This record gives sequence, C-alpha cells and structure tokens, in this order.
Amino acid sequence: MFALVDCNNFYCSCERLFDPKLEGRPVIVLSNNDGCAISRSEEAKALGIAMASPAFMMRNLIDKHNVAVFSSNYTLYGDMSSRIMETLSEIVPKIETYSIDEAFLDLHALGQTDLLELGFRIRRTIRKNIGIPVSIGLAPTKTLAKMANLHAKKNYAGASVFWAANSALTAEMLSATPVESIWGIGHEHALFLVRSGFKTAADFLKAPEDWVKKNLSVKGLRLLFELRGIPAIAWEESPAARKNICTSRSFGLRLTDKNRIAEALANYAASCAAKMRAEKTCCRSLEVFIQTNPHKTQEAQYRRSIRIDLERASNNNGEIIKAALRGLDLIFKQGFRYMKCGVTVRDLVPESSVQASCFDGTDRTKGRRLMHTLDHINRSMGGEFVRSAVQGFDRSYRLKTEFLSPRYTTRMEEILKIRI
Repeated sequence: MFALVDCNNFYCSCERLFDPKLEGRPVIVLSNNDGCAISRSEEAKALGIAMASPAFMMRNLIDKHNVAVFSSNYTLYGDMSSRIMETLSEIVPKIETYSIDEAFLDLHALGQTDLLELGFRIRRTIRKNIGIPVSIGLAPTKTLAKMANLHAKKNYAGASVFWAANSALTAEMLSATPVESIWGIGHEHALFLVRSGFKTAADFLKAPEDWVKKNLSVKGLRLLFELRGIPAIAWEESPAARKNICTSRSFGLRLTDKNRIAEALANYAASCAAKMRAEKTCCRSLEVFIQTNPHKTQEAQYRRSIRIDLERASNNNGEIIKAALRGLDLIFKQGFRYMKCGVTVRDLVPESSVQASCFDGTDRTKGRRLMHTLDHINRSMGGEFVRSAVQGFDRSYRLKTEFLSPRYTTRMEEILKIRI
C-alpha cells in the first residue's frame, strides 16, 4: 500500500502560516519577476484566477477583491518542505520526495496498521507541528495513490483523506476521475483517449493491453497495470541525478546596458554553481543565452546562445561566472532591448570523479573551502548575503517591493551556531 501526501496550495499556505490575517482572504503567489500566478488559495480559485495567469492582466481583479499578492520566496518554501519531509520520515519507514510539496509513502511494512487512521494522524501531525494543511490519498499503487489524493481534495475536502480500501471505493474514484487527470497522461494523449471513447479512468481501465502498448507505448501500459492495482512504477530511494541545471529569468524592464545584463548573468551563474555544490556535481560546459522580447514585433529582434567548454569540470562560483561572462562578450550586440538571459550548466559529473590536471595551477583545496564557507553563511542567513563583486546588486531583475514576501528566518539553530 502507498500514500501520496500533498500540501494544499503550498506556497500560499506558507505565506498564511506567518500571517494568520490572510485566512479567508484570496491569496496568490507570483513567479519570478511577478510574471504569473503559480499558487492560488481556494478563495482566489473561486474568483476565476487560473494557474499561470499573467499578473498584469489581473490587476483590476486583485484590486476589486483585495487579493493578497506575494512574490515567490523559495528559501521559505524550501525550508518548510524540508520540515514536512522530516516529519513524514519520523512517522513512516520509507518516503520518496516527489516534489517540493509532495511525497510518496511506502506503507507495506506497517502490517496491520489502520491506514485510514494513519492518514488522519499524519494530517493532524503536520498541521499541528508545522501549520501546513495537507491532503492524503492511500491506494495499492503510486498512480492510484496520486488519484486518491486528487479525489480527497475534490470530493472529501472536509476530511482531506481518501483510502481506496476496497473495489467499491476504487471504482468510485476511477469513475470520478477524467482521463486528463490520470498521473502520467499528457495533454495530447488525453485528447487521443477521449477521441477513442475513453473519458474516465474507469473507461481506460477496460482498454486492451495490446492497444494501449501500441498507442501509448510501454509507459501507457505501466499506467494501465497501476490502475488495475499492480505496482509497475519503481520506488525511487533518491531523486535521479540531473544532467543539466538552468537558471534564467526575464528582466523587470528591457535592458540595453551590457553591464546590467552581466550582473544578472553573474547571479544566474552563481545560482547554478550553488545548486551543483548542493548536489555534489560539477559541469564540464555551460551555455549562455540572451534574447529580446519576441512579442514586441515592432522592435528589432535578436537571440543568441553559445556553449563554453571548461578546461576542468567545476562548481566554483568564480570559474562558472568567468565562463558565463566570456560567453556574453561573444554574443552581446549593442542596439537591442534585451528581455531575458540565462545560464545552463551541462555535462554534469559527480564531484568525486573530477580528475586533476598536471597543467592546473589553481589551488583547488582552497577553492573548495571558500565555497563551503560561502554556502554555509548564505544557507544560515537565508539568502545570498555573500556574493562575488561582479554580481553587484541584482537591480536588473529585482521583484517589485510591494509584492515581496518577508524573508522569514529559516534555520534558527544554524544561525545561532554561526554567530557564536
């Protein structure tokens, strides 16, 4: 038996946790540069605010209904996510973190435990200890658990827990779930299934195996088995290692000054380097791109990218930033109003497998100690308090101050430790 624990409107719930006055008020959280809504409270959804709605198109609606608007605060959300995952790991023996606000639980080792009561206990514990509301779905496979979670939200909102404990409850859930809501069915496949006469998960359950394999490949066949209660999706003890890491954002306003673009690019490069160090990987190359706004057709358009190979795989801020700025020098052209730039680090390899070179005169040990200290300070203080001079002040993509989420303290024990 598996369970899927999903935090309700996670980013909005995190903001409400630190401001109880927001309870009952519509709340939305916006993406980088306050572009689009990426999290909505139930009250905001009731107003018709759709996921990914552009902020500038909602201004009248926001003002009319007194919607609370926040810029995304990923430091806060990441810290709250860590606390939730730690709490879950104390309750059940095996946990698979699926995303920042979702986790699968393997309940097979719990024997004769009352699983419905366990679901309610998990929900109460997270609400009491952390303050975040969650929904829980329990079922024989991961796909059915994901579906049970959605069923709990839509049809058992008061309890927010649903256990597909028998064939009748499972059939109820399958009949209430449209094919486009099946975990793993994309938009195009959902349209194809509807055209083929499969409108609900219960309909899809009756599809012939040969037909599913032919039209939806082996992945579709796995989903069919999962819906039949046969586990076919592997349990992942740890997330798969990434092959690339990208950091890019649109500017708050279009830029023509190369120095300001370089500041933004240096910040993105440093962010990529920090993510690599957190995952204990290094990159052997990186790609830099800049572009104008393709929607401003009346303006001159320009988009270029370039790949820069490193002499030695690295995750050092200085080396990644230097390579990114070298790429910018090669592709930047005057006379354009740039909307966006970004850095993608590629060809990631484990930090432990990077080979030394007899022609490398850099003190790598000193560099690793420096990066370790930088990461420790920034992690403890909850932000990029220590940065390279070339990163400057990130004014080129600073979020609007009236929307900014407060930078709440995250790991107090670490802050106290570093200040002693």
